[in-house]
Amino acid sequence: MKNLIIMIGLTYLGLSLLGDTALAAESADAATNAAQNGLKGIGGGLAAGLGAVGAGIGIGQIGGGAVQAIARQPEMAGTIGTNMIITAALVEGVALFAVVVGILGIL
Repeated sequence: MKNLIIMIGLTYLGLSLLGDTALAAESADAATNAAQNGLKGIGGGLAAGLGAVGAGIGIGQIGGGAVQAIARQPEMAGTIGTNMIITAALVEGVALFAVVVGILGIL
């Protein structure tokens, strides 16, 4: 009977130690996954943000150039405006692509 109690006690002790080790490994994996998810979020946010900033700078230059061109030749305002809108749409397309890539980087 004494040997049975000692054996049960040692088994319980071994299982509790292994259980804690497995729990510690799971919590370490969870912490690693949380850190990786956080870095993914930072990377995705940077990609989307820098894409939007670049698009803002590009559209500002397009608009400024168009206004200067119209000031020099007011009779070409329609053609310049059309070209400005088309070019701005292309820049916005690149910005949208950057935002989608940033979001996909997070997922």
